[in-house]
Amino acid sequence: MKVVAFNGSPNEKGNTYYAIKTVLEELEKEGIETEIVHIGGKPIRGCIGCEKCRKNKDEKCILPDDGVNECIQKMKGADGILLGSPVYYSSIAGTMKCFLDRTFYVAGGNNRMLRHKVGASVVAVRRCGGVPTFNQLNNYIGYSEMLMPASNYWNVIYGEEPGEVLRDKEGMQIMRVLGKNMAWLMKLVENGKGRVKEPEAEGKLSMNFIR
Repeated sequence: MKVVAFNGSPNEKGNTYYAIKTVLEELEKEGIETEIVHIGGKPIRGCIGCEKCRKNKDEKCILPDDGVNECIQKMKGADGILLGSPVYYSSIAGTMKCFLDRTFYVAGGNNRMLRHKVGASVVAVRRCGGVPTFNQLNNYIGYSEMLMPASNYWNVIYGEEPGEVLRDKEGMQIMRVLGKNMAWLMKLVENGKGRVKEPEAEGKLSMNFIR
């Protein structure tokens, strides 16, 4: 099994990285392969709402190559996905938001390819805005019918300078527990294949409030 983590911080080895790395270390202890993809430093445009990904059904975004399509295939091939972001104005970092809008929209419009994969998110913050950002990341996971493990508190860790989060003892525990629970949930899913019937997917209904 494999987990791919996406680091949405512009700082490749900042506090978001340390949060992600702590989770992945627990997964690796359970024999799960891991990979970190640095997203925050890439020039990624936002979704332009053209709907081509849903019309073409080719698992691709039509915007010029910026690594997004390669990441979509990494997501498809993974058993678990970990999202990590710093906090910008009590929200997801801009590049990460653009990345998530595009990747998850393509995935949702192409046979809901992330359905029943295990997904989790972590947030690194200096002071405030961690929980709103955590909730925003989880919206992508929930929309995609992914399975979300929990920790023993909200998955937020505190620090300003790179590495300061390592001194947040409670935050570090939260990341470790998340990693352990994520590994356990992934094993449950894997061992249940062929034994426990997967619920059939329902066709997505859309209804506007103004009719």
